[in-house]
Amino acid sequence: MQNGTSFFSQIPPVTKNLIIINLIVWLAMFILPGRLGVGLENYGGLHYFHAADFNPAQLITYMFMHSTQSFAHIFFNMFSLWMFGMTLERTLGSARFLFYYISCGVGAALVQEFIWMLTWEDTFVRLLSTNFHLDFPEAKEYLQQMTASAEGKEWLARNMNIFITIGASGAVYGVLLAFGMLFPNAPLYLFFIPVPIKAKWMVIGMGAIELLIGLSESAGKADGVAHFAHLGGMIFGFLIILYWKKKGTFHGIY
Repeated sequence: MQNGTSFFSQIPPVTKNLIIINLIVWLAMFILPGRLGVGLENYGGLHYFHAADFNPAQLITYMFMHSTQSFAHIFFNMFSLWMFGMTLERTLGSARFLFYYISCGVGAALVQEFIWMLTWEDTFVRLLSTNFHLDFPEAKEYLQQMTASAEGKEWLARNMNIFITIGASGAVYGVLLAFGMLFPNAPLYLFFIPVPIKAKWMVIGMGAIELLIGLSESAGKADGVAHFAHLGGMIFGFLIILYWKKKGTFHGIY
């Protein structure tokens, strides 16, 4: 409490409302599946664009949904949004911050779609190889034969619904990137590390880690996390901030 105002009232409006919306949707994901008979992520989660259940609105809706299997998913995303989003919103202004946040989330989704486009065939071939005890070339030929017909293409579109991503991480990684670019020398403390790390080094380190894990994931060691989507949020954030810097948007604050 300070001067009679609450802690919550000190959070800028866009950051505050993004956190509220994410929490409401997360609670709805617990309640509504029992009434609908299916999880909300089947409607609002990001699907591959060739999947039967894909629709363009998912490029936005997915970033407001989080796993109900682990509180850590929404907690760390919202904690990071609160921690860095407040400063960023006050720096950019609410309207520009909202544009930036949504743009990074959509950018992350587009990168994830591109990665799925490159990897879906190998994923299906590996599944067929495992389920039907085929070697890789045989499984690939079997998939090509199966999808040569209209019925096979329908089967493929239905089964492509296995590709689904939810979470605000792509947008949040964009927020972290912007903080690192605008306040590169700001000292940050990480868990279990007693010395401060400059924001620019933390952002570079996080990007490198996501790239390395993402490449490992592409090699067949998937951990269920959309690492390239995180990178996508950072890439789109970098381009937007770079453009705004060249336009003189920030008036030398960085």
